Amino acid sequence: MADTKKGRNKQARNADNRQREWEMQQARERSEESEPRRDDRDETPAEGDRYPNPTRECHRRGCNETASFVVLERYQEETGHGAVEAEVFLCREHTREESPANLDGVYADYVFRVEPIPEIMDAGTE
Repeated sequence: MADTKKGRNKQARNADNRQREWEMQQARERSEESEPRRDDRDETPAEGDRYPNPTRECHRRGCNETASFVVLERYQEETGHGAVEAEVFLCREHTREESPANLDGVYADYVFRVEPIPEIMDAGTE
């Protein structure tokens, strides 16, 4: 095919048609797959049920204490293409040591928050 505007346009159309055909083939293959199992973590928790599993262990390696606090940090991804949320469950001792780790990614919606796990706090006062 000659390198003319008409030839380049035809090649571009052919490439678009091949891409569309491939996408349709992929969609047909996916439609035959079963629906993926929903993971409980993907669901929005009900009010008052933000931390449904109050018996979690501390996230720190080698610590077997029950987590008393959840630490959340939301920061901008290094590439700048979105926010990242890091949530960790910690015991009292390790929560005292926790501090913001991603200050390079601070942006308008940056969050660093330490919250007690309500079920643990209620159990501790009885």
